[in-house]
Amino acid sequence: MEPRSRVEKAFARILALRVSILVLYAVLVPAAALMALRIPSEGAIDRLIVPSDPDFVATRAFQRIFPEGQVVLLLVEADDPFRPEALAEIDALSRRVRAIPGTTVHSLLDVYRRAHPGFRPDAAGAADLRQFAAGTAFFRRQGLAGKHFLGIAVGFPSSGPAARDATLAAIEAAVAAVPGVGAERGERGAGHGGFGNEGGAGHAGIGNEGGAGHAGIGSGIERIRVVGAPLVESWIERESGRASLRWFPIFALFVIAIALFLYRSLRSLIAILIALGAAVALAVGAGGILGFSFTVVSALVPLTVMVTTVASLVYLHSRYVDQPEGLTLEVHHLRALANKLLPVTASSIAAVLGFAALAVSRIRPIREMGLWTAVGLALSWMVCFTLFPALQRTLRTPTGRAVAVRSGLYDRLAARIPAFTHRWRWALVLGSLLLSASGLAALLGIPGHIAPMQVGVDSLDYVDPEQPIRRDLAYFRSQVGGLDVVRVWVRTTPGTVTNPEVLRGLDRFTSAIEAVPGVLSAVGPTTFLRLRRYLAGQGDHLPQDSAGFAAAAGDVEQLLLSEVELRGFLDVASLANAQITVAFSSGGEAGFEALSRSVRRAWDRTVAADPALRGATMQLVGESMLQAKVGASLVPTLTESFALTAALIFAAFLIVFRSPSARLMAMVPSVFAILATFLGMRLFGGTLNVATILIATTVLGTTENDQIHFFHHLQEAPRGAGLEGELHYTLRVSGRAIAFATLINAAGFLGLAFSRFPPLRQFGTVTAGAFLLAMLADFTALPGSLWIVRRDNPRRG
Repeated sequence: MEPRSRVEKAFARILALRVSILVLYAVLVPAAALMALRIPSEGAIDRLIVPSDPDFVATRAFQRIFPEGQVVLLLVEADDPFRPEALAEIDALSRRVRAIPGTTVHSLLDVYRRAHPGFRPDAAGAADLRQFAAGTAFFRRQGLAGKHFLGIAVGFPSSGPAARDATLAAIEAAVAAVPGVGAERGERGAGHGGFGNEGGAGHAGIGNEGGAGHAGIGSGIERIRVVGAPLVESWIERESGRASLRWFPIFALFVIAIALFLYRSLRSLIAILIALGAAVALAVGAGGILGFSFTVVSALVPLTVMVTTVASLVYLHSRYVDQPEGLTLEVHHLRALANKLLPVTASSIAAVLGFAALAVSRIRPIREMGLWTAVGLALSWMVCFTLFPALQRTLRTPTGRAVAVRSGLYDRLAARIPAFTHRWRWALVLGSLLLSASGLAALLGIPGHIAPMQVGVDSLDYVDPEQPIRRDLAYFRSQVGGLDVVRVWVRTTPGTVTNPEVLRGLDRFTSAIEAVPGVLSAVGPTTFLRLRRYLAGQGDHLPQDSAGFAAAAGDVEQLLLSEVELRGFLDVASLANAQITVAFSSGGEAGFEALSRSVRRAWDRTVAADPALRGATMQLVGESMLQAKVGASLVPTLTESFALTAALIFAAFLIVFRSPSARLMAMVPSVFAILATFLGMRLFGGTLNVATILIATTVLGTTENDQIHFFHHLQEAPRGAGLEGELHYTLRVSGRAIAFATLINAAGFLGLAFSRFPPLRQFGTVTAGAFLLAMLADFTALPGSLWIVRRDNPRRG
C-alpha cells in the first residue's frame, strides 16, 4: 500500500535511508561526546551575573587595577591558642604552607615579628604576643585572632581550577601534617578570607576534623578549619558534576525497568536507549559549540533533554505498538509516525520556546541553561523522527500484535475515569483552583499578611547541611560574625592618591565605614599605617591634624615599593585609585542595599568635610554586590520567564487546538502542578535559589507535552459517543504514554535527590512531585473541566 500523504512519503524516505542515517549518527554522537568532555566548569557564585551587567563590568574593571587572587584562612582552634606549644605548631604550619609555590602567608605572628624579629614561642614570648593581640580589635575583625583560635591567611594566584585545586590539596596536606590533627580530610564548604582578603563573597572552606586526640604533646590544638572562596568554587564544581554521575545510572535503571515492563521487548529497549543516548550526547555537545560552561545549574541540561526525549519516544513507540488489524507493519509504521508528528512537533516547539524564554534572565547560568536546553530539545526532536524510526525498522521492534503490552491495571483505572470525573467534576476543578490560588499567594505573598517566598543566595544554601564544612562555616560566623566582602573603589585625580591630605580623607572615610551598623571591618590604604604605628607602641589610630598625619604618612610611596600588600589598596601605576575592603554581615539583598546607602552617606559627609576628596568618585564593587544582585534577580527571572513561557506555549496551542476553551484548559494541569508545588515548598520551608526558580519553566515546558497529546487525540476521537466516548478513546490512545512517560520523568528528576549539592537536590525532589501532580490533574481536573465546559453527561447503561 502506497503512502497516503506527503508526511507519510517523507517518513518512507527516512526509513529507506535508515542505513545512511545510522552511519551518520555513528559519526556525530562520538564527536559530540568528545566536545562535551572539553566543556569547562565554572562553579564560582560571581559567574551568576551576565557579563553585560553594568555592575559586573565595573567589578571586572576594578579587578584589572587591583587583581584579586585566591585566599583561604586556616583557623587553628585550641582551648588556649597562645600556649607556647600551640604557638610552636602554628609557627611550623605557617612555614610548611609558605613553602608551597606561589603562596603568601600572613598571621598574627608575622605581624608581631616585624617589631620583634627575635620572637620565640616560649612562655615569655607567648605572654607578650597575647598582650599585643589584645591591644587592638584589628586582628579579631580580620579573623586572625579569637578567644579560642588563631588564623593564618594564605593567598595564591588565580590560575584556573586545576592550579587552584593543586594548591588547595597542598594546603590540606600541610594541615594534615600537624600531629594529632591527622589525615582525616573534611569536605569543602564556605568561609571567609582574613587580613588582605582578596576572595569574593560567599567563601567556602575545608573542615579537617581532628577527633579526640590533641595535636602534638600538650599543644592543645583541637582541630584546624580551612575556610575561603576557592573552596566553595571547587566544592560546587565537584558536587554539581557528581550530580549527573549519581543520577544517570538511577534514571537508566528506571528507563530499562519501565520499558521492559511496558513493551516486553529487548529490541524495543535497545532502540529507546540508543536514541536517548544520541539525543543527550548531541545536546550536551552543542553547549561546547555555543561556548557555554558547566555551572551550578548545567546538570539540568542533560536531565531535561533526557526526560523530554524519553516522553517523546514513549509517545512514538506506544503509538507504534498499537497496530490495528488489517494493516501491514510497514504501512502502520508510516501512519503511526505521521499521526504523532503534529503533537510531538508542537510540544517540542513549545518546550524549545519555553526554555528559550529563560534568555530574559539576568542570571548568566540560567540564561545559558535555557538556551542550551532549547537547542538540545530541537536536536532531540530530530533524533526522534530520524534515528528512532530507523532503529525501529532495523531492529524490527515488535508491535502489540506480536508482544502484548502490559497495561491491564491502567486499562481498568482508565475505564472508570470518565464517570468518576463527571461525578466529582466541581470538587476536582474548584479544589485545583483553590490549591493554585494558595500556591500563588505562597509564592508572591499577600501585602500586609503574608511575605513573599524567601530568596536564598547565601553560600550556606549551596553546601550540604550534613557536611563538616557547614559546621566550620557556622563556627567562623560565630567567632568573626560574617563573610561577605564588598570593595569600595575610590578614584582620584592621577598622581594624587598618595598625597597626605587625600590619605587623611581616606582614613576618615574608612573610620566612618567601620561605624556603619553591620560592618565587621574596613581595611584600606591607611590600615597599614595604623598597624605600623601600633607596632611602635603609639596606638592603632593615626593623628588627625595635618602636620601629624603628614609625618605619619610621608613615606607611603616608599612603602609601596617594599610592601606587596599595600599595593593591593593603592594603584602604583597611576596613583589615581584606592580601594577599601569592607567585611559585613549581609542580611541578603536588603542588608546590602542598607550598607550601600550607609557607605554613600558616609562618603558624602567625608567629602563635604574634606576638600582634598572633592572631585574624587566612589563606587561599590565586588562579588558580594553581584551575589546580592543575583538574589534580586531570582523572582523577576521566575515571573518573567514563566509569563513568557506560558505565552509562547499558548501560542503553540493555537496551532494544535481548534477550540479556544481547549487552549486554556490544556494549561490547567501544568499551572496547577506548578502553583501547588510552590505551596508545598512554602509549607515545608523551601526557598527560591538558582535551581528552584527553574521549576516553573521546567514543569510547564515538559508537562505541556501531555496536554498536547491528550487534546490532539481527543479531537481525532470518533464522534457520536459524546464526551464519554471521546475520553475513553483518548485515554486508550495517549493515556498510557502519559502515565508511563510521567513516571519515568519523575523518577529521573528524583534521581537528583542523591546529589549532595542542595539546590539540585531540592530541584529534583520538588520537580518530581510537580510531574506527578500534573499527571494527577491530567486524569482528574482536566476531564472535570471538559465535563463542565461541554455540559455533557455520561451515557446510561
